[in-house]
Amino acid sequence: MARTLKVAAAQVGAVHIDSDRSDTLKRMIKLLNEAAAQGAQLVLFPELAFTTFFPRYLFKDNSKLEEFFEQGEDISKSEHVKPLFDEAKKLRVDISVGFAERVSHGTGYNSCIYYSAQRGEVLARYRKVHLPGTKEPFENPDAVQQLEKRYFEPGDLGFKAFRVPELIPDALKSDSAEKGTVGKGDPILGMMICNDRRWPEAWRCHGLQGVELVLCGFNTAGWAPDLWGTRKPMTKEQAQDEALFHHRLVMQSNSYMNGCFSISAARAGLDDGKFDLIGGSSIVSPEGHILAEAKSKDDEIIVAEIDLEECRQGKEKTFDFGRHRRTEAYSLITSQTGVVEPPLLAK
Repeated sequence: MARTLKVAAAQVGAVHIDSDRSDTLKRMIKLLNEAAAQGAQLVLFPELAFTTFFPRYLFKDNSKLEEFFEQGEDISKSEHVKPLFDEAKKLRVDISVGFAERVSHGTGYNSCIYYSAQRGEVLARYRKVHLPGTKEPFENPDAVQQLEKRYFEPGDLGFKAFRVPELIPDALKSDSAEKGTVGKGDPILGMMICNDRRWPEAWRCHGLQGVELVLCGFNTAGWAPDLWGTRKPMTKEQAQDEALFHHRLVMQSNSYMNGCFSISAARAGLDDGKFDLIGGSSIVSPEGHILAEAKSKDDEIIVAEIDLEECRQGKEKTFDFGRHRRTEAYSLITSQTGVVEPPLLAK
């Protein structure tokens, strides 16, 4: 049974510290309409999509910091961003979007949600687990800062896959009398954010729930030598190429190793005229092939039609977890965080 749907990534170009939020929102709505015009049923927007990537700044004024956060339980009702959800509902196109979440007790999270336009409600929420960077700024005044650990707490919702209704006609439901329902129900999706994509544990948690499509919004610096890079000196062009290579590497390899499609959506471009973010928004197949990829670092829509039936090859053969995984050999993964080297050898 073919289980096809058309999906899109909405790459958002440069957004500056002084950008008007309403202007950014209009750009996102325009991208949504472009995707809908191409038949997209689902559109992924980037991490922290409504503003510039504010964790690169050290804020001493809390009132300024709070301007970047969304308050309240239901973001689709938030006055700053509600027009995007209203447009998605009107177009009947599902969206997933990243934002800074401030919960009622004051904790901040780097979050994303999945919104069902058909049902007019948020179906799922994810909070970023793997926060990169530092809590205190680097002493180097020219460093590109990454202060997510200062402004956010690690996510507390885990990696939970979920089914999405209304995307595939005739998907089997729980009352089906048919035998052998695996791979025949509503699509199974999972969400992660930026740095999570570099951690295979995140993907495998989704894979063990039968995930068929992983959504990942990101902001990735093209030049940040205090944060990452080789030990050898690199030019800014070499650093950009390296960052894009690693982005492709993790999206392609983990899609393959978990037998799933993936979509990644970048916040890209030159923020504030100096903070360079890579593009590379992509749609990847369960065999690890790039089906569509952004060609610029500007606002851009990429679209692909995918058939979730293609996930069965990996899930039932090479990566049939039930037959091939050996959990008794993996205890270090959950019992240990940092590296513990074997003892030094004797002379």
